[in-house]
Amino acid sequence: MDNKLFIALFSVVVLVLIACSPNPYAKTNKAHKHQVKELAKRLRTFPPANSLDNSLLQSTNSWVGTTNFGLRKPNFVIIHHTAQDSCGQTLRTFTLPRTQVSAHYVICKDGTIHHMLNDYLRAHHAGIGSWGYDRDLNSSSIGIELDNNGFENFPEAQLISLYRVLDTLKKRHNIPTENIIGHGDIAPTRKNDPNWRFPWKALSEKGFGRWHGDTTGIIIPENFDHIMALRLVGFDTKDSTASILAFKRHWMQDTTLGMTPSAKRILYTLIQ
Repeated sequence: MDNKLFIALFSVVVLVLIACSPNPYAKTNKAHKHQVKELAKRLRTFPPANSLDNSLLQSTNSWVGTTNFGLRKPNFVIIHHTAQDSCGQTLRTFTLPRTQVSAHYVICKDGTIHHMLNDYLRAHHAGIGSWGYDRDLNSSSIGIELDNNGFENFPEAQLISLYRVLDTLKKRHNIPTENIIGHGDIAPTRKNDPNWRFPWKALSEKGFGRWHGDTTGIIIPENFDHIMALRLVGFDTKDSTASILAFKRHWMQDTTLGMTPSAKRILYTLIQ
């Protein structure tokens, strides 16, 4: 058999095998579609008959549907590392009902992007935490998980895909630059992702997230309150030790405890 003909036939066989291979997520994709249909059904049938309790019935005569509404708008992007050993392991975790954890996007080390949930729906990625006055980040944010066990650098291919996703989300949802933050920022007492190796400075240079300018020659006022400054940035300071560590991890790639003069200068520039 001619080599070219053999290669052509082999390629056809491979393509047929790929086409016939079962999708490993076919079952969870079906469950996802069913859940979305159920939510849509619930919206279509609202309000159900006799849904108003007695206290409301006393002052409410009828349902009048407004024409002015939309889906909840995401206002934050929260970046995570998966703390697992592979993209496949993470996808499995996010498709098992018993785990009750999820994210909108998962980005693998090779740059593959898995979109797991509509941006307007609420994923279970942020957990208990806060940023500024927002104490329900799951309801106001998009979660992006980066395949990383927490002790690795982030490959260039993965970061390039992250930039693509962030650029799309920022434009699509008009998300403020400063509202692109990390899981460790909103939950400093229990989370540290996307870990100190994450290149926040490089992200900021592309327009995603805040960064500080040159602090050379910065003079800190004697009455500078660094705890209040952390609050102004967005941190929950109930545990000041944890919030200081989270701040230094994000803006200094420093995992040591305690506020330092250099950290104060950076913090001071961020609130100006």
